Amino acid sequence: MTQITAIGSAQASFGFENLARPGAQKASPTANEDDSSVRSGRSGVSGSGKTGELSPEEQQEVQQLKQADRKVRAHEQAHLAAGAGLVRSGPSFTYQIGPDNQRYAVSGEVSIDVSPGRTPTETIPKAQQIRAAALAPVDPSPQDHSVAAKAGRMEGDARIELATQQRDEAKSAGEGTSRLYQNVEQGESEKDLLGGRLDLYA
Repeated sequence: MTQITAIGSAQASFGFENLARPGAQKASPTANEDDSSVRSGRSGVSGSGKTGELSPEEQQEVQQLKQADRKVRAHEQAHLAAGAGLVRSGPSFTYQIGPDNQRYAVSGEVSIDVSPGRTPTETIPKAQQIRAAALAPVDPSPQDHSVAAKAGRMEGDARIELATQQRDEAKSAGEGTSRLYQNVEQGESEKDLLGGRLDLYA
């Protein structure tokens, strides 16, 4: 099941986890230099196993691990590609040893920046990208949807703030224009009055 785990207010990690067999132990998380995945919970195989020495059940398990690995890596790659520019740490994977004594990644993780921008105009496109990154995989998880929803709320708040700012600016501009007209009218009245006085003295 894919997971996106919040890591503080300014960072979140996308994740996917899929243990091939109940009770399977996971190795310590390690980053694969060539992997661009987010917390993928499917397996990644290292090397080629000697399937000829395995029982039919073990061979089936190896195939499941390989299939899971491909799905995990594709899932995380989708998160990573869509989150370009927001990624804070590269992919790391947790591995499971298969019956062929090969390592299969059963989960992975990559963290992205989910903090708001400095202004509403910066926050809106950033929130849109966070949402796109969360929903990028073919099979987004409930947690992926949760992060996407939070990004949607962040975008909505930014739009409200931007609208408020624009309304206040328009109001201030309108008041300034009104004062300008008042000053102009007042100046014209004073000129008329001054002209009348000159006529009296003339």
